[in-house]
Amino acid sequence: MRSSYLCLCLILQKITLILSINGVINWELIGFFQYDLVAAIFGSEHAGMSRIIFILVGISGLISINILNNSRTSLEAGRSYTTNH
Repeated sequence: MRSSYLCLCLILQKITLILSINGVINWELIGFFQYDLVAAIFGSEHAGMSRIIFILVGISGLISINILNNSRTSLEAGRSYTTNH
């Protein structure tokens, strides 16, 4: 049970990372070239699918905050473990 939960968490983290990277690439394209890749793929920035992609990227960013916090906590726990033992 625990290993399937960890596997699911790792898959969610990878999906979150991929969506976040895609969001960053899209914002880079907008910033440098005024080209919105998501809007170009799905018709316009107001198209339903574009809005879904933007929402998923936003949710991924929020999940990434939690992943970052968990990584920091794990590092701090590891550091205290190595210094205390």
